[in-house]
Amino acid sequence: MAEPPERAFLVAADVQRGDGRWNTQSSLEELALLADTAGAQVVGWAAQRLARPHPGTYIGRGKLREIVSQRASLGYTTVIFDDELSPSQQRTLERELEVKVLDRTALILDIFAQHARTKEGRLQVELAQHEYILPRLRGQWSHLERLEGRIGTRGPGETQLETDRRLIRNRISALKRQIEQVRRERALHRRQRARQGVPVVSLVGYTNAGKSTLMVALTGADVLVEDKLFATLDPVTRRVRLPSGNQVLLTDTVGFIQKLPTQLVAAFRATLEELTEAALMLHVVDITHRDALQQAETVEATLAGLDLAEKPLLTVLNKVDMLVDEDGASLGEALEGETVRAILEPWEPEAVVISAEKGWGLDELRARVEVVLAEEAAGRV
Repeated sequence: MAEPPERAFLVAADVQRGDGRWNTQSSLEELALLADTAGAQVVGWAAQRLARPHPGTYIGRGKLREIVSQRASLGYTTVIFDDELSPSQQRTLERELEVKVLDRTALILDIFAQHARTKEGRLQVELAQHEYILPRLRGQWSHLERLEGRIGTRGPGETQLETDRRLIRNRISALKRQIEQVRRERALHRRQRARQGVPVVSLVGYTNAGKSTLMVALTGADVLVEDKLFATLDPVTRRVRLPSGNQVLLTDTVGFIQKLPTQLVAAFRATLEELTEAALMLHVVDITHRDALQQAETVEATLAGLDLAEKPLLTVLNKVDMLVDEDGASLGEALEGETVRAILEPWEPEAVVISAEKGWGLDELRARVEVVLAEEAAGRV
């Protein structure tokens, strides 16, 4: 018999940053989607407005007592916090709440571990997990620390802790060596492609923006398409024929998300390096999402953090079909609607509007890709 799903209670600190980005409600809704993707059932959530997260417990003591009081009625078995917790915060919270405590980083790492299919993807996820766990090991041996000094228990807690630290550090070193080998192999493949003279076009975007659906629509690639966050992690590269008959290599990459764990960015360096060789990046945006602008800003900030801000980029507004009531509408009919025009206005005139699901606008996208690549090639001459 399958085990029942974990019952998760979500917690966020509503920190007023004054930048107008990512209100707490939107962030909690995204955290709920992440929890669902990981296989948990969300049974409740809470937020507290703070000038800054509490250094000891993330939220205030009063809010913490309130959450504890709801355990009997909600039956939650896990509490997930919307930001990365320090090791001491996590230990304190687990002691106070008496259930498993996770943060957004641990949740995303768990999803990546579930969805990584290739050897490369599994190596990258395992490295990120070990680097996350290492500073949190001390809490795993607190039961021995409480017995310290008693007969038969002098020293084993610290001894076991140091043994585990050494084992994890050794594993991290081994994983980094294997991933470095992957980097060298990828660099070799990129040099071979460069000699062939076939430009590389990379798909980037927020998770669940429809990159994989677009990959299938343009290339017929056999990739997983699901309405879930981080449904696919492993990069896929396929050829696409442009209107002139010339070909490009289209590469899909891991989706981005707000508060993307630094461990993941570092671990997926070998994969993300594919973007450095791209002649053009297609930034796929889910135009139906109410936080589309904020999601786009998150992607652009992540690219800037990878020193890719100057790379040629074409914005592709996807899922326009979901803004149209009539099933039989065409892209032209969809663009005539006042509601659609109002939604698209902030993105015009540079963006290309498509529906990867319906196949709308793909000819225009191929044509725009060819124009941009030609302009970039002319600028390099």
